[in-house]
Amino acid sequence: MQPENIKTLIETEMPGSQAQVSIDGSHVSLVVISEEFAGLSPVKKQQRVYAILNDAISSGTIHAVHMKTLTPDEWAQQQ
Repeated sequence: MQPENIKTLIETEMPGSQAQVSIDGSHVSLVVISEEFAGLSPVKKQQRVYAILNDAISSGTIHAVHMKTLTPDEWAQQQ
Protein backbone atom coordinates (compact mmCIF):
# COMPACT_ATOMS: atom_id res chain seq x y z
CA MET A 1 0.00 0.00 0.00
CA GLN A 2 1.40 3.37 -1.01
CA PRO A 3 1.47 6.42 1.30
CA GLU A 4 -0.92 8.28 -1.00
CA ASN A 5 -3.46 5.42 -0.78
CA ILE A 6 -3.42 5.54 3.02
CA LYS A 7 -3.63 9.34 3.03
CA THR A 8 -6.64 9.25 0.68
CA LEU A 9 -8.34 6.52 2.71
CA ILE A 10 -8.02 8.43 5.99
CA GLU A 11 -8.99 11.80 4.51
CA THR A 12 -12.01 10.25 2.77
CA GLU A 13 -13.25 8.47 5.90
CA MET A 14 -12.60 11.51 8.09
CA PRO A 15 -13.80 14.50 6.05
CA GLY A 16 -11.86 17.67 6.80
CA SER A 17 -8.87 15.77 8.17
CA GLN A 18 -5.27 15.98 7.05
CA ALA A 19 -2.99 12.96 7.07
CA GLN A 20 0.77 12.74 6.71
CA VAL A 21 1.98 9.25 5.90
CA SER A 22 5.39 7.65 5.66
CA ILE A 23 6.08 3.97 5.08
CA ASP A 24 9.10 1.82 5.82
CA GLY A 25 8.34 -1.68 4.52
CA SER A 26 5.08 -2.69 6.21
CA HIS A 27 5.51 -0.15 9.03
CA VAL A 28 3.42 2.99 8.71
CA SER A 29 3.94 6.30 10.52
CA LEU A 30 0.99 8.68 10.58
CA VAL A 31 0.16 12.15 11.71
CA VAL A 32 -3.59 12.68 11.52
CA ILE A 33 -5.06 16.10 12.19
CA SER A 34 -8.81 16.34 12.61
CA GLU A 35 -11.39 18.42 14.41
CA GLU A 36 -13.15 15.09 14.97
CA PHE A 37 -10.58 14.34 17.69
CA ALA A 38 -11.73 17.23 19.90
CA GLY A 39 -12.73 15.95 23.32
CA LEU A 40 -11.59 12.36 22.67
CA SER A 41 -9.04 10.50 24.75
CA PRO A 42 -5.80 9.46 23.04
CA VAL A 43 -7.05 5.85 22.92
CA LYS A 44 -10.36 6.87 21.28
CA LYS A 45 -8.45 8.94 18.70
CA GLN A 46 -6.27 5.95 17.80
CA GLN A 47 -9.26 3.61 17.70
CA ARG A 48 -10.89 5.91 15.15
CA VAL A 49 -7.85 5.69 12.86
CA TYR A 50 -7.38 1.95 13.40
CA ALA A 51 -11.02 1.39 12.37
CA ILE A 52 -10.21 2.98 9.01
CA LEU A 53 -7.05 0.89 8.54
CA ASN A 54 -8.52 -2.37 9.86
CA ASP A 55 -8.80 -4.16 6.50
CA ALA A 56 -5.18 -3.37 5.58
CA ILE A 57 -3.97 -4.45 9.02
CA SER A 58 -6.05 -7.66 8.97
CA SER A 59 -4.71 -8.61 5.55
CA GLY A 60 -1.11 -8.02 6.63
CA THR A 61 -0.61 -5.21 4.14
CA ILE A 62 0.15 -2.98 7.11
CA HIS A 63 2.05 -4.70 9.91
CA ALA A 64 2.65 -1.89 12.40
CA VAL A 65 1.33 1.63 12.81
CA HIS A 66 2.82 4.48 14.76
CA MET A 67 0.53 7.49 14.90
CA LYS A 68 0.06 10.94 16.28
CA THR A 69 -3.54 12.09 16.41
CA LEU A 70 -4.10 15.80 16.91
CA THR A 71 -6.78 18.43 16.68
CA PRO A 72 -5.94 21.45 14.49
CA ASP A 73 -5.28 23.48 17.68
CA GLU A 74 -2.92 20.83 19.06
CA TRP A 75 -1.14 20.72 15.70
CA ALA A 76 -0.73 24.51 15.65
CA GLN A 77 0.77 24.44 19.15
CA GLN A 78 3.40 21.91 18.04
CA GLN A 79 4.49 23.96 15.05
